[in-house]
Order: sequence, then structure tokens, then C-alpha cells
Amino acid sequence: MKMFKPFFVIVFVMCSLSMTAQDNPVKYTENNKGKFFVYWGGNRSQYSSSDIRFQGEDYDFTLHETRAHDKPKGWHIDYINPARMTIPQTNLRVGYFISDKYNISLGYDHMKYVTTQNQMVEYSGHYPNEGSYGEKVNDNLLWLTEDFVQFEHTDGLNYIHAEISRMDDLSRFVYLPDTDKVQLNATYGVGGGFIFPKTNAQILGKERHDDFNIAGFGLSAKAGLNLIFFKHFFVQYDVKVGHINMNNVRTTHSKTDKASHHFNFLETTISFGGIFRI
Repeated sequence: MKMFKPFFVIVFVMCSLSMTAQDNPVKYTENNKGKFFVYWGGNRSQYSSSDIRFQGEDYDFTLHETRAHDKPKGWHIDYINPARMTIPQTNLRVGYFISDKYNISLGYDHMKYVTTQNQMVEYSGHYPNEGSYGEKVNDNLLWLTEDFVQFEHTDGLNYIHAEISRMDDLSRFVYLPDTDKVQLNATYGVGGGFIFPKTNAQILGKERHDDFNIAGFGLSAKAGLNLIFFKHFFVQYDVKVGHINMNNVRTTHSKTDKASHHFNFLETTISFGGIFRI
């Protein structure tokens, strides 16, 4: 009988471990590798001033330190109306966790950029019929009248880019014991891609132009908070900073006419999404 005692001890220990494992199963939210996620949301944006250069066959001038703003729509049904949901300032992102901490994603930030009308700016260069658009103050200053220059990326300032991001669970720091019910995460990452605007421009009385083209590139970094409910649904708040360089903006129907500028941006977003395994 003595020879069976070690055997019984081993069996008892294994059964105890098995029961303990069943009492404390691995939570769905503990491991992220292999999960997909998708989210949709809205944004607000701010832009630094920029020097905007306009070029064509008979003109080449630069508007210095030109201010611009975004074009928010506020809380609106268009954000969830499938036929109109790309009209407001919106964000779409799809991603995949390559490890428990890191994910890669592809996103579409639909921002809007509007050059502020009737501001006074310094300028340099030349253009035809100077002073005939109600714009001239003196040899160095201009008013941006509607007859002179209207320049917007309102459909929009489309930043299409890839990101690599890290996610860290903060739940234990805010006393959320069951992360399968509610989990709080910090997320941060970097990205880069191209700018595909639909620029609405009217320059020097020429026919208005409004068409898509690849106009440049962007780089960005972000940080945010991600709150997951019941394993699969989440709301996320992000702050993103970046730089956009647009060196080939279409401004008229003539391919010889173009604009170029570069600027920094600050974007804040609120998004709603889901995370799941296939």
C-alpha cells in the first residue's frame, strides 16, 4: 500500500490544479494576439499657419503664414447615415493584433481644412490683374477676398495611413477586477501615409475646381484611452499630432496650375468599435 501513496498524492495535486484552473479560467481580454478590430468615429482638427504657394502659366505667388480651420458638423445623424456618413469629419480604422501588446492597422482620417477668408496676409510673387479682386492693401499685404482666393480641402483633407500601436491594460490601476465586463487600456502609436484630398479651389477668378488627387504625405503620432465593454465593444478617445506636406494640390482644370504647402495638425477623435477573433 505504501507504494501507492506517491501515486495518490500526484493524482490529488493534479485534480486540485485542474479544479483551480476551472474556477479561474483565462479571461478573453487577457490575450489580444490574433484579434481583429474596427472602429468608426468623428474628429476635430487644428492646424498651424502655412505658406501657400500658387503656381500657373502666368502667376507664381505665395501667401505667408495663412491661417486655416476645420469645418465641424456637430452631433448629427449623418455620422451613422450610410448614404451620408462620409460628409462629416470622420475616422475609420481596421486593425489586427500581431501580439498581445502590438497591433497594425490601416485608417482613413477624413479631416477638413478651410483657409480663413478675409484675413490679411503678407505675400510675395506676381499674378495678373493685381488689385482687381478687392485684395490689395499695399505692395506686401493682401486681403483674402472670395474673388481672389478660395482654398479648401473639405471633401476632404483625407489622410490614408498605416499605424503600429501598443495597448496596455490599466484596469488594475482603476479597480476594474473583471476585465471581461469592463477593461480600460492605454493606446499609443505612430503612423504614416499619403494625402488624397478633394480640393475645392477658386483662384484669380478661374473656374472652380473640385477633384481628388494624391497631393502629398503625412506623418503622425497618437495617444489615447480605450474602454472595452463585455469583451467585444469599445469606445476610444485619441489625440493625434502630425505633419502634412502637400506639394501637388490641383487647383484648376489646367494641369499646369497647382498649389503647395505644409503644416502641422492636432486631431482629437472619439470612436466606437468592436474587437473579435475570426
